[in-house]
Amino acid sequence: MSEARTQILTSIRRSLKRDAASPEMVSAVDDRLKEHRRNLVPDRADLSASDKVDLFVSMVTEVAATVDRLPNLSRVPHAVADYLASQNLPAEVKVAPDPRLDGIPWNKRPTLTVERGRAVDRDLTSVTGAFAGIAETGTLMMLSGPEHPTTLNMMPDTHIVVLRADQIVGSYEDGWDAVRRRGPDMPRTVNLITGPSRTGDIEQTIQLGAHGPRRLHILLIDGAGV
Repeated sequence: MSEARTQILTSIRRSLKRDAASPEMVSAVDDRLKEHRRNLVPDRADLSASDKVDLFVSMVTEVAATVDRLPNLSRVPHAVADYLASQNLPAEVKVAPDPRLDGIPWNKRPTLTVERGRAVDRDLTSVTGAFAGIAETGTLMMLSGPEHPTTLNMMPDTHIVVLRADQIVGSYEDGWDAVRRRGPDMPRTVNLITGPSRTGDIEQTIQLGAHGPRRLHILLIDGAGV
């Protein structure tokens, strides 16, 4: 534990007039953390694989995101180009350096300008993968790392996500279980994204793009391969 963290926790204990945790308390906390007890899961998340996909699409559209279902990765360049044209946006994308996106044949749409890396101020549209889609609420689970810089989730005004149908799980608990199965090292950041960024702080009127992308478009790959 870092010295700064120790000082913060010591200060909290002092203000609560509590001593350091007893061995029994430490053991109880350790057991609780290892158990990963599941919370209440709504019935709508306990579905077959195909029904999870249908629920995910339904929940996504309810939160003002859009979905384009594709048979395979080879259709991604055309879908991206067509979406950008429909929104009157430049045919330029910043793509995550994700090996799972390497199979996308961007050369099929040579009018698209494709760069890879983290997002910077001038980038208007990002294309990323996702770790999972959560059917319960139509939420995308994003794990940070070299292959998925978090700036791609937040900075561009338009976020396009490539998601395979077999990545959709029923509940948040299923998503966290999948993260833990990756191994003991947790990612630095886990972003849970439900629809475009929005706020109602100004006169109780919903404004999109307040703290992140104003458009979220999901390319849902129903099939496998290219």
